[in-house]
Amino acid sequence: MGDVLNFLFSGSIIFWIVLAFIVLSFLGMWFTVKQQTAVIIERLGKFHSVRNSGLHFKFPFADQIAGRLSLKIQQLDVVVETKTKDDVFVKIKVSVQYVVIKERVYDAFYKLDNPFAQITSYVFDVVRAEVPKLRLDDVFEKKDDIAIAVKSELQEAMNDYGYDIIKTLVTDIDPDEQVKHAMNRINAAEREKVAAQYEGDAQRILIVEKAKADAESKRLQGQGIADQRREIARGLEESVNVLNKVGINSQEASALIVVTQHYDTLNAVGATTKSNLILMPNSPSAAGDMLNNMVASFSTANIIGEEMKKSNENNPRIQQQPPTRFGPDDRS
Repeated sequence: MGDVLNFLFSGSIIFWIVLAFIVLSFLGMWFTVKQQTAVIIERLGKFHSVRNSGLHFKFPFADQIAGRLSLKIQQLDVVVETKTKDDVFVKIKVSVQYVVIKERVYDAFYKLDNPFAQITSYVFDVVRAEVPKLRLDDVFEKKDDIAIAVKSELQEAMNDYGYDIIKTLVTDIDPDEQVKHAMNRINAAEREKVAAQYEGDAQRILIVEKAKADAESKRLQGQGIADQRREIARGLEESVNVLNKVGINSQEASALIVVTQHYDTLNAVGATTKSNLILMPNSPSAAGDMLNNMVASFSTANIIGEEMKKSNENNPRIQQQPPTRFGPDDRS
């Protein structure tokens, strides 16, 4: 009987304990705090304590949870419209990364009613003080300087309220659409100017190189003509010397060479059926002179031919040498 009473008595104690725990839970005596969160407890309307992550107890009716603050790094994006030094309106987006200092949760909760509005006001103040000092092109180049100025101002002000400014970033600079189109046109025109300069340089180089090539070609052509004439003159000299050795004087040898070149020229002209070249004298009197010269040349050529034939018959050495013939290339 005693064992039964002890069992009932112990069971009733457990029951009452569980019942009391449930009642106290409904009354709000037990509460939990998440990780990276701080809870402010007020007792009878006055600050009492700050509770961090875990399970906590508070007196019902006397203690109340006044608020919760996140201890994570947060970001606030602020868009500021302002004017540059060259009177261009731009919209600048500044991202502020901040965090509540864990040891100063009291200041962060009680000193500032709206921290977002406070940070936004400081950002507007700094940006509208810094950007009007710069031209539009300098704003893009010195956006890091603007971000540093914003952070410096915020760091000094917000530390007194329990906030630490981690970083400030100028994430966007957006001028008016017409200004952007004008900047694009300026950039395109500048690039076209550079391209035109490069094309002009390339054309100038081509012209110079072509002129050098033409000059070199003409120099080589002139050198070739000079060499050709030199060889022709050397050949004529040798021909005259050969004719002189057989007893033909220089005048007669020259006449024979002229006649030979004349007939070689006529032969070259008549070699093609498409030729329409006609050789005419400069004047009627010149035609008679040319005819007389041709007759005299024919006579001289016949005489020279007979003499050369006789000489060749009497001179075995000459007979062994092949006859000299002047081609059309020797008429210069």
